[in-house]
Amino acid sequence: MKQSTPIAVALEFDGENTPVVNARGIGSIAEKIISIAEQHGVPLQKDKELIEVLSDLNLGDDIPENLYRAIAEVIAFAYILTGKFPKNWKK
Repeated sequence: MKQSTPIAVALEFDGENTPVVNARGIGSIAEKIISIAEQHGVPLQKDKELIEVLSDLNLGDDIPENLYRAIAEVIAFAYILTGKFPKNWKK
């Protein structure tokens, strides 16, 4: 079975502003983005449909409003995996 070409999109989120696309690529560039993320302990989310939509954005673009909920779930997932919580989080 033929493997699909990897696609990667990295988002930057400062906790206050809309997440921004700060890296994107396909093929070997995507593999490099994934490798760097893994080396730095960045949690990865594999959601093919979401990646395809995000890959249409340009570097520096804010994520569109219609993706806020999906991206919020990804960010929450990443926070939980890394043991981080928002400043005003009440456990």
